[in-house]
This record gives sequence, structure tokens and C-alpha cells, in this order.
Amino acid sequence: MKTIAEMRAWISANTSLAKSNPMPPAGFCENWYLRCKELVEKYEPDVLYFDTNELPIDQYGLDVVTHYYNLSAAKNGGRANVVVNGKHILPNHVGAFVEDIERSTANAIRPEPWQTDTCIGDWHYSRDLYEQNRYATVNTIVAMLTDIVSKNGNLMLNIPLRGDGSIDDKEETFIAGLTAWMDVNSEGIYATRPWKIYGEGPSTAARPAARGPSREAPIPYTAQDIRFTTKGDSLYAFVGAWPESRTATIKSLASNSPHLSGAKVAAVSLLGFDGNLKFSQTNEGLSVDLPEKAPSGQAVTLKIQGLPTKL
Repeated sequence: MKTIAEMRAWISANTSLAKSNPMPPAGFCENWYLRCKELVEKYEPDVLYFDTNELPIDQYGLDVVTHYYNLSAAKNGGRANVVVNGKHILPNHVGAFVEDIERSTANAIRPEPWQTDTCIGDWHYSRDLYEQNRYATVNTIVAMLTDIVSKNGNLMLNIPLRGDGSIDDKEETFIAGLTAWMDVNSEGIYATRPWKIYGEGPSTAARPAARGPSREAPIPYTAQDIRFTTKGDSLYAFVGAWPESRTATIKSLASNSPHLSGAKVAAVSLLGFDGNLKFSQTNEGLSVDLPEKAPSGQAVTLKIQGLPTKL
């Protein structure tokens, strides 16, 4: 019998087997298909997440997804109102289901919706992370969220549970903090679409993909780091940090910007603050005078009217 260390060494030396194993026996495949079929029929989930490259088990995976889509379409007037996630989707399969990028992000706006899944700690509960105070901060997750949504993505965030199904006090504090931010700024997140560019500032420079907030410290966003979303005739600009000068400057919204086709800003407001803000739009950018106190402890959201909002 191998020791745990020997098993780990064997797995490390044979990781390629995970992608090159032959198909499971037909009986296993049929059983897997029937179990998935029962699951979608009995529980009608909104999302099926396959932690695999594209879909699992070849035709059996296709049959599960087909049945899942057909069930939803039959109940929603011909529209499949559900989501299937998979990883590493081939170019000619894009749009058939939603690509998931685990613990990382896209580097540009993607024409089709996509998703990041990550965790504030490890996927399974870790007492060490709790004791070492190594959970991702609200600031880190807000920066991730605004970046992902600005690129046509969705964030699926995991809060690891203890063995009894509960969460610890630090996780409760994190959830309260993220909830407080969303209470103020969610208008610029929910039901939004990307703008012509996703953002500007130092954080748009090429850098290695992060492998999750608990594994490497992200570079903090600054007041120069901006992310954009749109909804209706509104353009939302997330300012990555509160400017010490209390003046936010957005270079991409300069009066001579190629993204504006000559359009001028008509009004600027700040989510969580009552009233319009003073601003000036010059060839250097859109400069906005902010109030004395930030409405959020993390990124703040400017709501801008009068500009073209379509891609």
C-alpha cells in the first residue's frame, strides 16, 4: 500500500492521464446520463456546471445538455432560460454554452457571455486560512467583479462552509461588507452590458493571470483605474479608489475621444450620493468633483448621461 506522499508523487507524475483517459465503460456512461436526466427533470436547476474541458463523456454529455435545454424551452415558450458552464471551449462551439475561467479572468471584452468562478479562500474550508487571516478582502473582490462585468463576464463566488454547513465570523464580515457595497453600487452591475472599451488605468496593463485572491496578492486598484458598464442610456464608470484630491478624471471620456463621436456629457451623478456633480469635459478627459465623503469603502460608481452607450 502506498503512503500519502507516494500517492501524491504518483499523481503529480501522471497528471496528463486526467485528459487522456479512455472513455468509461458504457454502463457507467449510461448510469451517469440517467442520473443527470433525473436531476434536471426533478429539480429544474438554473445552472449546470461541468468542471471539465467542454462537456464530459462525449455524446452522453451532449445528450444531457440537449435534454436540459429542451426541458427549459418547453416551459418558457421556446426559450432555453438556463445556463450550462464548461471550460476551454473550442472556437466553433462558442455560444453553445458559457465558458468558465477558473480563478482568473479574460483580458478583453468577449462578444459572448463568460464566467469567472473563484473563492475568498480555498474551495474547501481551511482553518489555516481563517487563523492566518488570508481570506480575500471586499476590496479585492469588488475590483475583480467590476473588471469581469466590464468584459461581459459574470462572477460566481464561493464562500467555503465548515463541516457543519456554517460559515465563520470572518466570512460573515466579508459578506456584510460586499452586501453593503452592492446595496450602493449594484445598479452599475446587474443587467448591464460592456461599453466600447472595458476600462483604463495602470490595471489594464498586461500582467500574469491571477490564480485566485487567496493565492497571490492582487495589485490594488487606484483612482486612475476605471471600469465601464452600460444600461439603457447610462454609462457607469467604476473608479477603483477614492481620489485624495476628490477629483475623478476619466481620460477615455475626453471631448476629443474617438469613443464618443463628438457627444458631450450631459450630467454626472454618484451612486449613493444625492444630487448631480460638477464636472468639466476637456481634451484631457472628464473631470468630476466628488463630495467630501465616499459612499462606499471600495470602488465608487459614476453614472454618466449623454454619451453613446452601444458597442
